[in-house]
Amino acid sequence: MPLILLALLLAAAAVFLLLRGGKRQAEEGLPVGKVIYDDSSRRAGEEVKPLYSARLGLSGKPDYIVRHQGLPVPVEVKSRRAPRQPYDSHIYQLAAYCMLVEEIFRQRPPYGIIRYNDRSFQVDYTPALEAALNDLLAEMRQRKVSLTPPRSHDLPERCAACGYRDECAERLE
Repeated sequence: MPLILLALLLAAAAVFLLLRGGKRQAEEGLPVGKVIYDDSSRRAGEEVKPLYSARLGLSGKPDYIVRHQGLPVPVEVKSRRAPRQPYDSHIYQLAAYCMLVEEIFRQRPPYGIIRYNDRSFQVDYTPALEAALNDLLAEMRQRKVSLTPPRSHDLPERCAACGYRDECAERLE
């Protein structure tokens, strides 16, 4: 009898922890599933290796990769409030993570998630997005990425937060 009671208590504790973990993931904007890669700031002190592909010439560290319904889903967390739509640079960053995840895990993510403070966006990893990313990467490699790329927006708040603001000839006042 005590053995059965102990087994029931352990099972209840396991269910509680699973539900609590799923609730935490939902609160953080993550899909429910097993977190298989975590580079979030909450795990300070633990160095996580970046995803790297010599074939693609890409390297990066998504904040999370969650195995959702059997497939890896990269999640990028941004520390600001959500814009109306994700910035193109955020979409391409996430697409690059999708490309790396596909290369490394040998499974194509159906989508990735950009999580802002107040909202998440699911970005479908479509062949069209992959092609646009490949075009962008080819253009970047051809230009060898100058130190001061041309401004790609008309948002004063974005310029104000830019690390190249002091050197940029195209900054918005």
